[in-house]
Amino acid sequence: MNLIYGPTEYPPRQYRITLTVGDHSPTHLRRVVRAYLRLWNMAELTDAAELALTELLTNVIRHVPDRRCTTYVLRRDSGVRVEVHDGDPALPTARSADAWDEGGRGLALLAAVTDVWDVEPDPVGGGKCVWFELKQ
Repeated sequence: MNLIYGPTEYPPRQYRITLTVGDHSPTHLRRVVRAYLRLWNMAELTDAAELALTELLTNVIRHVPDRRCTTYVLRRDSGVRVEVHDGDPALPTARSADAWDEGGRGLALLAAVTDVWDVEPDPVGGGKCVWFELKQ
């Protein structure tokens, strides 16, 4: 885990971790997000942030061959921004899921629980960044 802050900045305004995600990673990172949102007095954003982050990490587990990603949690004056960067250049696409499909609802879920989200190519790593923001 990497905390990023200057020697006099407390609480830190951002958190970053790079890891190979596994089945327990979403649980761990939900706890981290919950702790930071409480520290930043944004506890009301916890449910939406945890759900959206879980979706992004699940997509890495299912669709990124090496399962490597970097997750950022960034405090903003108006709320929080969460980014998940991975090395796979394939951008997610929205699908229509019927009642029996086990997948295909992720981007609709992301749109429903966040104020804004997007995906963009990551020019540094050659992959992509999927992010969302929640307003306070």
